[in-house]
Amino acid sequence: MDATPKGNRLHVALFGRTNVGKSSLLNYLLGQEVAITSPVAGTTTDVVEKAAELLPLGPVLFLDTAGLDDITELSAKRLEKTRRILDRADAILLVTEAEAWTDFEDNLLGEAKAHKIPVIPVVNKTDLCAPSEAFLASLREKAGRVLAVSSTDGAGREAALEAVKRHLLETAPDHFLEPPPLVGDLLPPGGLAVLVVPIDLQAPKGRLILPQVQTIRDALDSDAAALMVKERELAAMLARLSRPPDLVVTDSQAILKVSGDTPASVPLTTFSILMARQKGDLSTAAAGVAAIERLRPGDPVLIAEACSHHPLQDDIGRVKIPRWLRQYVGGELAVDVSAGRDYPQDLSKYRLVIHCGACMLNRREMLSRLHKAHEAGVPITNYGLAISYTQGVIRRVLTPFPSALLAYDRAAAAP
Repeated sequence: MDATPKGNRLHVALFGRTNVGKSSLLNYLLGQEVAITSPVAGTTTDVVEKAAELLPLGPVLFLDTAGLDDITELSAKRLEKTRRILDRADAILLVTEAEAWTDFEDNLLGEAKAHKIPVIPVVNKTDLCAPSEAFLASLREKAGRVLAVSSTDGAGREAALEAVKRHLLETAPDHFLEPPPLVGDLLPPGGLAVLVVPIDLQAPKGRLILPQVQTIRDALDSDAAALMVKERELAAMLARLSRPPDLVVTDSQAILKVSGDTPASVPLTTFSILMARQKGDLSTAAAGVAAIERLRPGDPVLIAEACSHHPLQDDIGRVKIPRWLRQYVGGELAVDVSAGRDYPQDLSKYRLVIHCGACMLNRREMLSRLHKAHEAGVPITNYGLAISYTQGVIRRVLTPFPSALLAYDRAAAAP
């Protein structure tokens, strides 16, 4: 997170009149004193920048600005700097107080709309004065959304932060949610990826499935090569190569055999895990898979599919994964299945959500699903990670992704 350049972060600016608690709100959300606060109006005299990581959204740069109604001697210069932040902001937290919406807020909202910047009104200091429903409705009508918080409510900090993340996730510009490459950053120019593609009932006749096609294209776009092989021919094909490949990617269902045939020195992962990284947040999914160890017979588990398809005889999500989980846990589980857009609104009853690779979802929707699980306090992982865990090769398939492996190790070590 610290190594992410400022230009690659989502810039979130805090605007508002003096003394509405912008700096206090920033400190509150981040859980640390990053901005000086005081009851004296105009304490923030220049833009304060604070980098943060808001999972599953990613790296963010908060910009705390001077008050819009600053009347001090240097107000003109301060306000000029404040308004220049409009040229940098990707989203705005417009901080105000209950029943207090003035021309300053309206003018800023108008400027933000002219710049096409999404605005999230935040009603602060609700411990001193609770906003009326009419006031909240009026802000919701103006900006499309509203958030009410108290920066002194320590117990409510996590809920407030989750609400901010949800609003940012819904309003962030699309280019900040563009997916990372599938394999391009794992291969050097001129490198080679061996792709292991079993041909089974679920493989469409005459075609490859979407993640496999996308991986081939991504390797080519990265000036690398892709060699396709079935799992039974992998060992012989590796023996024919003059030097080891830079990466082996396999269908998750063949991971046990492929891991045995692939030398330990060669990085190995699965198509599903690549999709978990591209469409969502791999560290979140890697931490979530550790929850399998804590499952007990009878526990409720959700299998979430992004597409609606006719289940086959040995369907991966509805048959194979539940079977592997039962074998690992040592008993029956209460397995529910959701398909397509029928993702449950309430996930709180589940002990674990196992999601497909999400090749039919955009990244924003998959991140929203991850966030819903986080809000419900339910771990979430994906097919490839769950299969690799039950087959005993989870650390092997996460080795190409150090931050995700660290997230898994931390979650596995937690009580």
